[in-house]
Amino acid sequence: MNNQTTIEKMKQMRLSAMAETYHNSLQNNMHKDYTLDQYIALLVDQEWEHRHNKRIKNLISSACFRQSASIQDIDYTVNRSLDKTVFERLAQMDFIKSKENVIITGATGTGKSYLAQALGHNACLLQHKTMYFNFARLTDQIKLAKLEGTYLKLMKKIEKTDLLILDDFGLTSFDEQIRNALMDIVEMKYDKSSMIIAAQIPVKCWHETIGEGTIADAILDRLVHSSHRIELTGQSMRKNKMEKTQNNL
Repeated sequence: MNNQTTIEKMKQMRLSAMAETYHNSLQNNMHKDYTLDQYIALLVDQEWEHRHNKRIKNLISSACFRQSASIQDIDYTVNRSLDKTVFERLAQMDFIKSKENVIITGATGTGKSYLAQALGHNACLLQHKTMYFNFARLTDQIKLAKLEGTYLKLMKKIEKTDLLILDDFGLTSFDEQIRNALMDIVEMKYDKSSMIIAAQIPVKCWHETIGEGTIADAILDRLVHSSHRIELTGQSMRKNKMEKTQNNL
């Protein structure tokens, strides 16, 4: 048997990690240290791990997060009413399995976006298809899609996600087009997949922010009532960090 031919066949079958492991083991005579079963298991494990990591990398890239955020890097020492037990329970992603939502509210700088993206990143690690949008940019995409005739394609893409994250919700004004689009999104996701909403505006003000009572009622009924709520308090973490830096100069 020609070992190089075997390696080339592996590559042609897109078993690149298996081919690399096989090549390295031949170069270093590693295969002699294993039984046949162990050696096959080694090759398969290397290929599986490679594909697993590649899929996670692609999920994170496709999510289009604004920043790299990690559950492990969250600061619970800051006084902002963030319950560590509650948040770590959310980080287990059971809310995605239950098709529930998460709403994170608080003043600017309290870390809403970071928390939302940390949950999103963790969802990708658990192989949940995730999409992140700044809400203002999503509204721009919606309007452009309407003009170009690609609105249904955009909605289909959003529908296929396990987790949709809308950041800075409600900072841009709602017109009829955006209200109807948000209704479409919420209707698509309701009882089928999950959303995370991060907003400076308190939930009690969302009805007025969305406008048009009937549509606002329908959106909030589907979005809010099946949600976990995190209400952050305190001053801007960015402001506090800046003040500490200046005091140390």
